[in-house]
Amino acid sequence: MPEWGEAQIRASRIEHVKTASLPRKPVHKADPLNLFVVVETGDHHVTILDGDRLAPIHRFPSRFALHGGPKFTPDGRYVFFASRDGWISKFDLYSLQTVAEVRAGINTRNVAVSGDGRWVMVANYLPHSLTLLDADLNLVKVLEARDREGKKTSRVSAVYDAAPRKSFVAALKDIPEVWEVSYDEKAEPIPAGLIHDFRYGEGAFIPGRFNPRRSVLDDYLDDFFFTPDYSALMATSRDGGKGQVVHLDVRRKIASVDIPGMPHLASGITWQYQGRTVMATPNLKEGVVTVIDIQDWRTVKEIRTLGPGFFMRSHENTRYAWVDAMMSPRKDTLLVIDKRTLEVAGELRPVPGKTLAHVEFTRDGRYALASLWEMDGALIVFDAGSLKEVKRIPMKKPSGKYNVYNKITRSEGTSH
Repeated sequence: MPEWGEAQIRASRIEHVKTASLPRKPVHKADPLNLFVVVETGDHHVTILDGDRLAPIHRFPSRFALHGGPKFTPDGRYVFFASRDGWISKFDLYSLQTVAEVRAGINTRNVAVSGDGRWVMVANYLPHSLTLLDADLNLVKVLEARDREGKKTSRVSAVYDAAPRKSFVAALKDIPEVWEVSYDEKAEPIPAGLIHDFRYGEGAFIPGRFNPRRSVLDDYLDDFFFTPDYSALMATSRDGGKGQVVHLDVRRKIASVDIPGMPHLASGITWQYQGRTVMATPNLKEGVVTVIDIQDWRTVKEIRTLGPGFFMRSHENTRYAWVDAMMSPRKDTLLVIDKRTLEVAGELRPVPGKTLAHVEFTRDGRYALASLWEMDGALIVFDAGSLKEVKRIPMKKPSGKYNVYNKITRSEGTSH
């Protein structure tokens, strides 16, 4: 196991700009809550796009191999990037400059920002750890991903913020456990070892803040999706197949879900269908979108698609959900599904033979932006109502792109 601990993390921190010197207002004229942050993996750059004019306002070089999903502070001012080799970068969307950086790991999966904007959590494959930072990227704590017996360590598959619970939730790839790490100052102590009397706190306890509460399971999990109230998560194992519903308060599995192949739950979306909340998820192995009623966890419908896909997106102001087939021979086509009927409403194939994926919406939901995932690629803008192409914005293999407002108002797995 390569070593990258507290001393190395602290020594790696770079402060590019003093926070106190940053401007109080944006230096640009774009609406700060209708910006897109676009990760261009083709030449390792990031583009900041004005979501009203649908035009770039800034482009800058990034760390090598950024994760496509940047995370924002609740006010939308700062965005945090994670590179696959562990670098976390804090960027100011008002002054359009990188503020600070730190290397939180050697092989990093993703980054999460707390609902109050004060904390940053990093999930690492190497070393087997979660790295907790403050919002200025100073190290707070390293949590070794070790099982409750202390015998085995694990890669961390992903970490996400559960803002209503004031906690981070992490999936461990090699241990059948889910961890919830509270950042609530009033978090209750966590029992450790034998407890004589919970009422009087007699026994061994550790602080409830910044320490993991474990849900010990029968199966591993690799990918998960929060229910809208964040009381539970639906998870799939690293081998796909049946899903399991884990209640975060009782800390155990409460239901099984029959899902074929390998659903990509982190890309799942929810909406109201016939008076019930349903969740739909694309599939990394099967050409199907599975629609599930999250009240009783039954499958409402399986919608055949053009092939295995990675992303599914929608917006509360549109009747359509969009899904790609980027892992199939039909990688050049987007499928549009009517959320009211659960029927396919259309196919979009603007550039035959080229990969088209990852739709995101402007703040008002009027336009849908899809990534032409090629070196000579582009963001292709569609009218979300008529499904007609509106504009192309040249990009170098645009991977992830997120609208600031939509991203800070909808956490992973619970977007409309």
